[in-house]
Parts: sequence; structure tokens; C-alpha cells
Amino acid sequence: MAESEGFVPLEFDRLSEEEMARRSGDFFARMKQRRSVRDFSDKSVPRRVIEDAIRTAGSAPSGANMQPWHFSVVSSPDLKRQIRIAAEEEEREFYQRRASAEWLDALAPLGTDAHKPFLETAPWLIVVFLKKFSSSDSGERLKNYYTAESVGIATGMLIAALHNAGVATLTHTPSPMKFLNEILGRPSTEKPYMILVAGLPAEGVEVPAIEKKPLEEIADFL
Repeated sequence: MAESEGFVPLEFDRLSEEEMARRSGDFFARMKQRRSVRDFSDKSVPRRVIEDAIRTAGSAPSGANMQPWHFSVVSSPDLKRQIRIAAEEEEREFYQRRASAEWLDALAPLGTDAHKPFLETAPWLIVVFLKKFSSSDSGERLKNYYTAESVGIATGMLIAALHNAGVATLTHTPSPMKFLNEILGRPSTEKPYMILVAGLPAEGVEVPAIEKKPLEEIADFL
């Protein structure tokens, strides 16, 4: 088949049904072990691992291929300290004033509070920004499309890539998060989407005993 202008041939591995089933089962078994971790070791994780995971996130589909994301990767102890101080200030407001009783009741089984030491202990903080606009090569302002959906997909792929590489993660979303723009020098046109804490779990760490809904509760095959 001849190449069309602006298109290239698809690279795609066609697998047997047996291999498809094996891979899907292996990946599910791996991802089923993923848990949000709130107690991290300060042991280092190679930068190359983080870089490859972000490359994976950057391969995500996006509206009109605008790729409306930016990843600020923080390892500086000083910046992590600044982020922790600002985040804990917002978290105290949340737990003491902003959160409804119903919301606090929902959080109670997880044992969370305004104290966020993992923001300093973990070796990496990956701050995900959502970009409502991009710029052309000539500097023209371009609107991005389906930004929340696109950045959500990319973040999910980032979490999966890190877990697959043996890196524990925690999604952290203090609200509001505008302090991240100032600390990390990002423009006001970018919206902080999430802090993804990444590293190795502390020795002996425990996680809440929770269950995921079974397939029949989350899917219909019609």
C-alpha cells in the first residue's frame, strides 16, 4: 500500500490469540498489585526510569494530537520542601474548613490527614500540568482540545509505566494547586493537574485493606 502524504505505515505486532491472552493476563496480574503508597523510602530511583515513563506518557493519544501536557520533574530537596510547605497549608484548610463531613467520612478509612511527609521523602515528584493552549512554531497561540481527557489518559499511562518498572506512586491533588506554578516557574496559562509522587515504598509499609469492584460491576458486554 502506497504511503499517503503526511502519513506513514503503521507499526503493529499481530499476535496469536494465545499470545494476546497471555499478555493481557500477565499485565492485569502486574497492575492488580499497584497500590497508592504514602510511606516512601528515600532510596534513589534512576532518572532513566523516570524519563522512560514520561516518554510513555507522552505517547498517549490526545485531542488533535495537541499533546496538552507538561511534566515538571522535581528531585531538588529545596523545591520538594517548598512544595510540601505549600501543599500542607492547603491541606490543613481542606481538613479543617473546606471538606464536608461526608467527604471526611469517605476519607477516614484511608487514614489520610494534612501531614504529607512523602512530598520530601520520595526521590521524585512529577508535577503534571494541563495546557489549555499551545504555541505554533511562529509563536501563534493555538487552542488545545479535550485537554482533561488527554491529560488524564497520559497520567494513567505514566502511573502504569512506573508500576511496571517497579516504582511505587501516589496521586496527590491538594486544592487549589496554583502554588505549583510559582514554585516551578510554569506560566499561569497552565493548570496544575496532579502531583505524582514516585519512589520505592518504605520497609514494612502497610496500605488500607480495600477491594476493587469485580468485572461484572464495572462493565457490560452487549
